[in-house]
Amino acid sequence: MNLLPAKTQGKLDEKQRKALVTLLADDDLAVYQTVRRQILSHGAATTEWLREHTLSSDPVLRRRAREIINHFIQQHADTQFLAFCLNQGEDFDIEQGALLLARTQYPEINIEAYTALLDSFSGELRERLDLNGEPEQILATINDYLFDDLKFSGNEKNYYQPENSYLNCVLDRRTGNPLSLCLIYLSLARRLKLPMTGIGLPTHFLCRYQNSRAEHYVDVFNRGKLLTKTDCIKYLMRINRRLEEGHLAPVSSRRTLQRVCANLLQIYTQLKAKPEIERFQRYLVTLAK
Repeated sequence: MNLLPAKTQGKLDEKQRKALVTLLADDDLAVYQTVRRQILSHGAATTEWLREHTLSSDPVLRRRAREIINHFIQQHADTQFLAFCLNQGEDFDIEQGALLLARTQYPEINIEAYTALLDSFSGELRERLDLNGEPEQILATINDYLFDDLKFSGNEKNYYQPENSYLNCVLDRRTGNPLSLCLIYLSLARRLKLPMTGIGLPTHFLCRYQNSRAEHYVDVFNRGKLLTKTDCIKYLMRINRRLEEGHLAPVSSRRTLQRVCANLLQIYTQLKAKPEIERFQRYLVTLAK
């Protein structure tokens, strides 16, 4: 069904817009799908006149107009994330990368607001920390603030929820998986200029605090429990893995983001979420370049 004659497939006039909006709320799903495809074919400019219908008294029209607008916002977020991955080297602002990734799933989030939230966390910590103190005390203060005051925790009950991998959701819900919680820890450490890096063990992710006086591995998923290198080797033994070169080496920003995407691809594969599977396969190809 072609709702508009071929010669009118360019810019839509007011009459054509009204016709499409009327059909957008049609009860016949086949009609809706055809109208949706036609609106999408006219590109992101359609959001300008669709936006007013997100306030319609008709709940069907309101929902469908919002869905089409979100499609274009998400499409833009997808393009922006891929461009970021292509234009960066091995090390970049992992926080920015993680938030751009989050926007591909939650297109209307305010990245600057989440950055400001992390700024406020680090500002509060700076007031509490003696940055020249003993590493154990510095880490204990961070742990008290994150896990006791802010109530962050590892999501053991629903470990494989996709939300555990998106930084905005982790900051909103105060729970996540080992990698996402480490990203928060590393974001605060960067602001405080602490010598911390991410360590990508098989099936687990840690932070490492290392300077001339100490070396501590921080299990952020388990309330910041401090581990030694020997503890890490014992963990590998428990999962029947041998210590290999690279297991205890710092992970670059690109490889960290790649791991986030790989985790999400695995989750979406289990959920049989085809659009997300295709999207994350594309992200992994881009990050591998």
